[in-house]
Amino acid sequence: MRHEVLMTRKAFVMYLNSGAEAEYERRHNPIWAELEQVLIEHGVQRYSIFLHPDKRQLFGYVECENEAEWQSIADTEVCRRWWAYMRDIMATNPDNSPVSTELREVFHIEATSAKGPDR
Repeated sequence: MRHEVLMTRKAFVMYLNSGAEAEYERRHNPIWAELEQVLIEHGVQRYSIFLHPDKRQLFGYVECENEAEWQSIADTEVCRRWWAYMRDIMATNPDNSPVSTELREVFHIEATSAKGPDR
């Protein structure tokens, strides 16, 4: 029997500096291998970032194992280095973390393999 793990879904908006769109994309293709490894080790299963070009907003979407693991990524040395590396092209807080607005989920649908009696 397959055990399904419930993922925590997170969405947030970050903000790019004017003219930094191409550089932001370049720095993410690919991200540092050690950063990718830390994300995976901290339970990240899926992570996408989308750009709204007219507003220079970045929409981040993450599926991770739990909130505590997600939050603990910020305490890693590689995450702190990444923030410092990115601070010149995006809005950041005094600790170099990205200025970010967390979004509240208001709708979600997920197809499942379980079929009800009428399916």
